[in-house]
Amino acid sequence: MTPPHRIAAAVLIRDGRILLGHRHPDRDNYPNCWDLIGGHVEAGESVEDALRRECLEEIGVEIRALETLPLENSDPALDLHAFVVTDWSGEPTNQEPDEHDDLRWFRREELDALVLADPNYLRSLHALLDPNSPNDP
Repeated sequence: MTPPHRIAAAVLIRDGRILLGHRHPDRDNYPNCWDLIGGHVEAGESVEDALRRECLEEIGVEIRALETLPLENSDPALDLHAFVVTDWSGEPTNQEPDEHDDLRWFRREELDALVLADPNYLRSLHALLDPNSPNDP
């Protein structure tokens, strides 16, 4: 059995909104859906370093601070490590249009209408944007 792919994913939050990238329809994995920013952890790389690298490569921002986020993932082929990011430098822009054909900020009430890479993300994302929710989604 092949070990799961280690993935680092960022949940960037600004002004009560979450940044998601729309995966290009031509992608082999998870095409034509909204997903977190991130990607594969390379050999010898920590998940935190992978997240910083992926954010710089994909959206052109340098992560200043991150916090672990327990995020349910339904794909057993992925070992997902998610982080909440509220402090970065640079303005997120789509640096890799072959990966994402759109980049957008979403409010809590807009998330339900989206096709997400993993619908299990929804509960945690809602909790992050709900001021009445406890800190632990």
